[in-house]
Amino acid sequence: MRTVINRDFTRLWWGQAVSRVGDYVFDTTLVLWIAAKLGNGRNWAPIAVSGVLIAALTATIAIAPAAGVFADRWNRKRTMLRMDAIRGVLVGGLAALAFVPAHDLPVGVWLGVIYLVVFAVGAAGTFFGPSRMAVIPEVVHGDEEIVRASGITQSTEALAAMIGPPLAAPLLFAGGVQWALVVNALSYLVSYLAVRSVRIPDNTTASGQAPKPDFWAEFRAGLAFFAKTRVLVVLLVAACIANFGAQAMSTLDVFFITRNLHAAPKLYGLLGLAAGAGAIVGGLLSSRVVARIGTVTAVWATVGSAGVLIMCYARQSSIWAALPIIFVATLPIAMVNTALEPLLIRVTPREMLGRVISVFMPVNSVVQLGSTVLIGWLISTVMLNFHAEVGGVHMGPIDTMFTVTGLLFIAAAAYAFVMLPRD
Repeated sequence: MRTVINRDFTRLWWGQAVSRVGDYVFDTTLVLWIAAKLGNGRNWAPIAVSGVLIAALTATIAIAPAAGVFADRWNRKRTMLRMDAIRGVLVGGLAALAFVPAHDLPVGVWLGVIYLVVFAVGAAGTFFGPSRMAVIPEVVHGDEEIVRASGITQSTEALAAMIGPPLAAPLLFAGGVQWALVVNALSYLVSYLAVRSVRIPDNTTASGQAPKPDFWAEFRAGLAFFAKTRVLVVLLVAACIANFGAQAMSTLDVFFITRNLHAAPKLYGLLGLAAGAGAIVGGLLSSRVVARIGTVTAVWATVGSAGVLIMCYARQSSIWAALPIIFVATLPIAMVNTALEPLLIRVTPREMLGRVISVFMPVNSVVQLGSTVLIGWLISTVMLNFHAEVGGVHMGPIDTMFTVTGLLFIAAAAYAFVMLPRD
């Protein structure tokens, strides 16, 4: 296998690549299982499907702040191994239960078990994610390599998002839900073996040193460090502003396809492919762009560029014109994600990385959940029959929301430009 950056990062990378494909298979399988099998023809099916998202977000919001403390306190390699083992057992257990005929158990029991597994898998992920990001500066060395690693990770994430969902449907309908779940369980095994083979320095307290303070002292220390570090606060606020708008687009994209682009619902997947391709290309190009213009400039410049392109996307009336625009708009979004991670690592002491990362995760999850609820309510009530003429341009409810999203991106970029230090 060809080495990417170095041997240890390569192993960590391909293990996570397989695991992320498995995660997308898992998420899509559960949605299809509930919508097409357990809730087929039932009025409550959409609510039951949304329960999967709520269970995952709840795990992040509730567990991530505490997980950050333990990610800094525990041996990070052992933490990742244990979380992979726990997730593999949980998903494998659900796969074993899925061999039971669906009609043998009440639908409520099936849904309860699914939500419980999703919550537990998400909780384990809140320990794994900060630990993995915190070991990156131990596995790769120097700002340039960290930027490259971040770009590769972004491209891999986008590729996994393109591969995983299309795999789920044939696995579910041809082989059965249990086999789709087995694929994800095995992906955690691959990740476990990959992490186990990586040389990661022990971050725990050496023998003879003073014992670490209690949990709440460490938790407060992490929050205090975050609050007094200007770069971290600016990045979090800018990310929340942009993510609020981005989640609105995710919520309304399917309606934009049919109402504004006048396309059949079956073409919805084309937008996902275009966005995924843009994210892959953007991730691959990002290390060069970020290295040339700097991480700070990359943050506000790419977010602002994405905002302008989203506003152009909002004005389209044909899917064939919208596809190249969403492809190009995704390029800077992938680049800003590549710039954020190295900048965050640069301003955070190694022993604080887990706690700092675990502030970003739940706050952004709350923003995404709030955006989903608010936008769903607005588009169903206040904006339901909205129409206006602005400068001779007709504005409907969905394209207005997308235009606001673009403006939010620009506002986030302006805020970052003013508040981030130039160095």
